[in-house]
Amino acid sequence: MNFLSIFVLIPLLMLAGLWAARGIKAIRGVMVTGASALLIASVVLTFMYLGERSAGNTAEMLFRADTLWYAPLHISYSVGVDGISVAMLLLSAVIVFTGTFASWRLQPLTKEYFLWFTLLSMGVFGFFISIDLFTMFMFYEIALIPMYLLIGVWGSGRKEYAAMKLTLMLMGGSAFLLIGILGIYFGSGATTMNLLEIAQLHNIPFAQQCIWFPLTFLGFGVLGALFPFHTWSPDGHASAPTAVSMLHAGVLMKLGGYGCFRIAMYLMPEAANELSWIFLILTGISVVYGAFSACVQTDLKYINAYSSVSHCGLVLFAILMLNQTAATGAILQMLSHGLMTALFFALIGMIYGRTHTRDVRELAGLMKVMPFLSVCYVIAGLANLGLPGLSGFIAEMTIFVGSFQNNDVFHRTLTIIACSSIVITAVYILRLVGKILYGTCTNKHHLALTDATWDERVAVICLIVCVAGLGMAPFWVSHMIGESVLPVVSQLIP
Repeated sequence: MNFLSIFVLIPLLMLAGLWAARGIKAIRGVMVTGASALLIASVVLTFMYLGERSAGNTAEMLFRADTLWYAPLHISYSVGVDGISVAMLLLSAVIVFTGTFASWRLQPLTKEYFLWFTLLSMGVFGFFISIDLFTMFMFYEIALIPMYLLIGVWGSGRKEYAAMKLTLMLMGGSAFLLIGILGIYFGSGATTMNLLEIAQLHNIPFAQQCIWFPLTFLGFGVLGALFPFHTWSPDGHASAPTAVSMLHAGVLMKLGGYGCFRIAMYLMPEAANELSWIFLILTGISVVYGAFSACVQTDLKYINAYSSVSHCGLVLFAILMLNQTAATGAILQMLSHGLMTALFFALIGMIYGRTHTRDVRELAGLMKVMPFLSVCYVIAGLANLGLPGLSGFIAEMTIFVGSFQNNDVFHRTLTIIACSSIVITAVYILRLVGKILYGTCTNKHHLALTDATWDERVAVICLIVCVAGLGMAPFWVSHMIGESVLPVVSQLIP
């Protein structure tokens, strides 16, 4: 069996184990065992990949396997990974592991919750290892469908509205995406849906590229919170349970940026060069609009959700700059934002579970009551605003340096505008930290609150170690990503 198939097999075994489990201890045991196995497998894969590269293996995708599924349409179970895929698998495994501990005490319907959570995880892992267009789309849909029930059943606030809005908008994006994928397949005249072979043929007519590129980019861009199709994101994040918010913002939204880069940009480079300016304007709006919107929110989850719109906008913004440095920064931003936003949502869920409010106006003086969670919140905030030594700094610096390499007024003007989001982010993060953590606690019920439990500490410490590790030792990751970005970028250079 191909090693990469482990990332689909383990969630399948977890689903079977959860179905057979009786009692909360057995359910937790299955989830911890499965999540730990996924994390170990992703670490092993990372070392295997680095070992292959150091040994001089220059193949674009490693550990490939192809099994024909449906001959009439040349659909295959085709898997393979490069440095970008490996990084995304490692991120996904970390978020699933920490999300399991963040959901440790979830009630009610614990088994059903973890069943859908695991199915969502399987879709994410399957998407990142696939190199067949149809297989990628299949796993993409598997990752999206559970969100409706996870939010609609276990969410809070206007959960039914948020779940329906999210599902309808993402399904609309999927319709665009399916049309784009079919257009690529039939337009290329290929006898395969393998994206590497389609890229090598490089024979999609330019006129057709100009049709399929916008549809494909929009299809993935909806999940990446592309303006003006971002409105599902704040409502979905605000209503989702803690671990679902972590997985949704930390990993699921990365499917959008990954798909835009891996499919839209790679397979239709001429259209990308011709039409990128349109989407650059939209992503520039996402970056600044998301940051400004976060400034005026009073709900902790909405603040982080609009912050995610801004940071995910930076990912698409960098991809559209069409050079290796910016594209490397985009992938680093996916990793950094995935870890930071998962940490934020985990902490917000823990604070809400104790105070029963997410309203900034009702929170103050939490540092005295729950010092561990408060210090972790400060670290998450500093990473979010780009403090050197943490993951946000290296990702954003790489993006802006790469974006400024485009020596023309249009690109440099947009880059300067996007840079303003750094200042805006600092404003709402520092104001938020000062408001809820310091000052005098006026609610007497909050004075009796407890600090983090052991399971919460496991989740939070793991994420902080990853955020600090990526910030202080980014070079092996950026080198691994940069090598894999080059084949795509070389297609984009006119």
